[in-house]
Amino acid sequence: MHRICTSLSHSGYDVLLIGRKLSTSVPLENKSFTQKRLNLFFTRGKGFYIEYNVRLFWYLLFKPFDVVCGIDLDTILPCYFISKWKHKICVYDAHEIFPELPEVIERPVTKTMWLHIEKFINRRIKNCYTVSNSLADNFFKNYNRKFSVIRNLPYLDASFLLKPSSNDYKYIFYQGALNDGRGLKQLIDAMPSLQIKLKIAGEGDISNKLRSHVVEKGLSAQIEFLGRKHPLDLKVITLQSYIGVNLLENKGLSYYFSLANKFFDYIEASIPVVTMRFPEYEKLNDEYEVALLIDDLETATIVNAIQRLCDDKDYYFRLQENCLRARLEWNWQKEEQKLLAFYQQLQ
Repeated sequence: MHRICTSLSHSGYDVLLIGRKLSTSVPLENKSFTQKRLNLFFTRGKGFYIEYNVRLFWYLLFKPFDVVCGIDLDTILPCYFISKWKHKICVYDAHEIFPELPEVIERPVTKTMWLHIEKFINRRIKNCYTVSNSLADNFFKNYNRKFSVIRNLPYLDASFLLKPSSNDYKYIFYQGALNDGRGLKQLIDAMPSLQIKLKIAGEGDISNKLRSHVVEKGLSAQIEFLGRKHPLDLKVITLQSYIGVNLLENKGLSYYFSLANKFFDYIEASIPVVTMRFPEYEKLNDEYEVALLIDDLETATIVNAIQRLCDDKDYYFRLQENCLRARLEWNWQKEEQKLLAFYQQLQ
């Protein structure tokens, strides 16, 4: 969101980014756009969704705007209704197929509710974009609604433009949310068979379970949890790593059609990736071979993939050379042109 808001503000738009404040929220940094956090009583569950949507509606009711953009289904309803009330433009930014999220798909009543909201929104909002072609194709197939595609790509950092030097201290790196379905337990289970360290940056719903699992398996010396890191610190850690991992269980179409920003963060740092053979990654790997694709999360599969990147130097450096070329195309400096063109044609 910071990339989108920064690009819009630099192009002359007056941008306000609205979120929520948590007990773990870090202080807001000065940006080229305005930021607002809502203090909520509820932090999860139905109470949170209801409270946030009501509070967001009332906040927007007294806030002048020309365009309001809702991110995913859990924020789009107040944005849509207030846009109708004020006769303004509403934009829908869909980062995923919300009814197909792992925490939703196994709860039939909850899934049905989100499906009704998805159908309601996609039949009414015409200005829509999403983060991958597979997601756009899915929305068009189900609702005959055309979504533009604006991928979540990193800025191409000038300090990354030089070819990285060899690093004798090798480690596998995972960055992102520590949530169910991210293949993290399976990755941990594979580590006893590998002579390389693993660093994990991020927090999430299963943070404590993963830490306990590492202790139980006696892997504390091999696996390091870094917690949440500032984006600038995260860049340095990524640049110094040897292999990036982006492992997902096929728990619904939202994961299967996903295109994680961490994948591109690894490529920007010229780090070959072990990732799933899902549609978006196959397409990208056909364009530039930057990743070793795997078909499942069996321990042997993960071990063999990582071991190959560690042992086969020619293969590793071929992927790394391709990363150097790919990042010149897969970056926000180029992708933001699609964003600006989208907002210029709003009606």
